[in-house]
Amino acid sequence: MPPTSALSTFMAGVRDTVPMLVGAAPFGMIFGALVGATALAPWQGQLMSLGVFAGSSQFIALGLMAGLAGTLVIWFATFIVNLRHMLYAAALLPHVRHLPQRWRWLLGFLLTDETFAVVDSYYRQQPQAPLGHWYFLGSGLSMYANWQCWTLIGLVFGSVFPQLQTLGLDFAMVVTFISIVVPQLLRLPHLAAALAAGSVAYGLKDLPFKLGLLAAIVVGVAIGMLLTQWRRPKTTLGRPA
Repeated sequence: MPPTSALSTFMAGVRDTVPMLVGAAPFGMIFGALVGATALAPWQGQLMSLGVFAGSSQFIALGLMAGLAGTLVIWFATFIVNLRHMLYAAALLPHVRHLPQRWRWLLGFLLTDETFAVVDSYYRQQPQAPLGHWYFLGSGLSMYANWQCWTLIGLVFGSVFPQLQTLGLDFAMVVTFISIVVPQLLRLPHLAAALAAGSVAYGLKDLPFKLGLLAAIVVGVAIGMLLTQWRRPKTTLGRPA
């Protein structure tokens, strides 16, 4: 039976997000621990988690900072990476369009890959749920609190054991992204995007200011979007062609 109150709907969102909280925990801790390998102070690392709240962008920004990339390069790279959130927002907009602006701004800030997966599944099962925004809030806030907590633990851990930086912990960033990307390569658009981006990044690795990385991001996103559109069934008068 669907929850019938705002509180019970909120708690249902928290409950259904628990598996995502467990999965995100090590990434938050790794991020916090890696802050010490850059010029950022611990409080700045925590502030990044508080204000940015986007794991992939935070890892990319951290790597670019460690490589002494310029501010414009960091901003542009994180912007491109986060463009996928526009697709998430477009998918969920019909369910939150009626909400006041303060609600939409808050839910938009809390929208992550994990929260989208949970909330999208909820709305597919209950497309007319009148309290769905409370479910969305429960999922988003639980992810937000979880990320802040594990970032702080990572910061403390990295401060207590600074020698971890000499043990190759920064390579955990690479391993983290490999673990995120590889399971997605079963679909042709994802595989083609990864191969194209990797090829461009390698071919342009000698460009200054990490411009090769930016080019790789743009090419990868473009290839993925083109193939996704190409593979999508064409419709004629509202029916598949």
